[in-house]
Amino acid sequence: MTVSPSEAPKAPRKVTMYRNGSVYTAADPFATAMLVDGDTVAWVGAEQAATSIADSSMEVIDLQGALLAPGFVDSHVHLTETGIALDSLQLGDVRSAAELLDAVARFCVSAASPGGTVLGHGWDETLWADPTLPSRDELERAAGGRRVYLSRVDVHSALVSASMAAGSGLVGLDGSGTGSQVKRAAHIAARLAARDLPAEALRGYQQAALAEAAANGYVALTEMAAPHIGGIEDLQLAAGWNSADRAGHAVPEILPYWGQLAGSADHARSILDGLGVPVLGLAGDLNMDGSIGSRTAALRNDYSDAAGERGNQYLSVDEAAAHLAACSVLGIQAGFHVIGDAGLDATLEALDRAAAEVGEQRVRAAGHRLEHVEIADPGAIERLAKYSVTVSVQPVFDARWGGEDSLYARRLGSRHAGMNPFGSFYSAGVPVSFGSDSPVTPLRPWSSVRACLEHHNAAERISARAAFLGHTRAGWRAARYRNPMAGQLVPGAPASFAVWEVEELMVQVADGRVQSWSTDPRARTPLLPALDTGNDPVCLQTVRDGVELFSNGSLGS
Repeated sequence: MTVSPSEAPKAPRKVTMYRNGSVYTAADPFATAMLVDGDTVAWVGAEQAATSIADSSMEVIDLQGALLAPGFVDSHVHLTETGIALDSLQLGDVRSAAELLDAVARFCVSAASPGGTVLGHGWDETLWADPTLPSRDELERAAGGRRVYLSRVDVHSALVSASMAAGSGLVGLDGSGTGSQVKRAAHIAARLAARDLPAEALRGYQQAALAEAAANGYVALTEMAAPHIGGIEDLQLAAGWNSADRAGHAVPEILPYWGQLAGSADHARSILDGLGVPVLGLAGDLNMDGSIGSRTAALRNDYSDAAGERGNQYLSVDEAAAHLAACSVLGIQAGFHVIGDAGLDATLEALDRAAAEVGEQRVRAAGHRLEHVEIADPGAIERLAKYSVTVSVQPVFDARWGGEDSLYARRLGSRHAGMNPFGSFYSAGVPVSFGSDSPVTPLRPWSSVRACLEHHNAAERISARAAFLGHTRAGWRAARYRNPMAGQLVPGAPASFAVWEVEELMVQVADGRVQSWSTDPRARTPLLPALDTGNDPVCLQTVRDGVELFSNGSLGS
């Protein structure tokens, strides 16, 4: 007799007991064990109870004192760009044009060079004693005639060789200039030309990025796709990792956005229908402005190191307002990449106009989001809270470029002290989630948590617990995820977590006045890794919905 698939016996659900560690959960701050039934957390509790629950039908994993905690969500990544950066010429350590040219020349004759266009990432001329950039012809010679595309650390400009410029059609485009650095429209053209790769190559880069994320405790990545970054095929490949036919590749979940401007609700609907894959909204890297490092972020006043320059505003208030109104009517998220204060002014005016057109409640209900928002005064923060706009921020930006002797200080003078106002966002009730903007900063979530604790402006510091929640549960909420229990480890929640080898567990807060009570066991505050040891916790295992994404092999039954 033939048995139909629907009648065939189903494989038993896998049940796994994790014990003898520390479990970060609101259900029990002293929990040492957790039971996973299939894709769901079934129980959390103490060791004595675990002993009575465990039986021979379960796989029992000894945590050996490790921390088991909700998996991280990165609220802003570029999957293909991350994979390219991981696999291409690394330029973060070069400190002069000569060193950069030497690095290009060595790469082109090395076994690591795949041929074709020379791709590189990470140079930052603000760290050079002499910030003079190499010419297009110098890059051409260093590469032996191969095309060269080297993205700046902020990925808002790049260096291109003469043949790359000619082959990308840059002549006459805004931002092309005569030197090797291209910005704005010219940079978009150069980047798209450099990334004109076969689908299999793009898929390989994405898979490399996903493996890197899983090895660092991420269970989800928010992909910020846009026409000017990689096109619809790139988005389709990224969203495709969530499909059932990829069951052989257990990877972090992709939370996809598409940054394309809509002029009306009908237009927005047609954009969505034409993508071929579902997205969470028309948001993300729909650029209102650029970056501080490339001097393209739109400022109210001149850059301190470039008189007369105030950056670039790429969208008008009318365009942004129409986009917000259209998405609000459809009940989907809209959003923009916005960094400078003038860019934020334009965005907030657009929110006011959209609310006047379709109603404030519709605007609030859509759950719009803004990326980065590095410069925001108290009035702007109050208006963000009014519209319930989620701000997706990158704490390592402050760690890397904040402080008195820094890129921000050179570009903005005294204005740098008020940048990345995490504490002010929280105080005003603005929803906040955290990400890396990878490849701009690495996929290292504990570095983000540490950066919140050690913000250069003490008034903007937040506790490790707040930062951890901003990098876990808040990431799901920012994406309006379908399961409201995602991002926590309580019975009935998705079994998505990471296991960490830690040196010490403790409560870390930004204000010493509350340290005494919060570290008292009677406060029942869950403990997190000590981040002042100089070392990040080591990821031992990453699990999404009960399926292992990564293991370093040290955990055993």
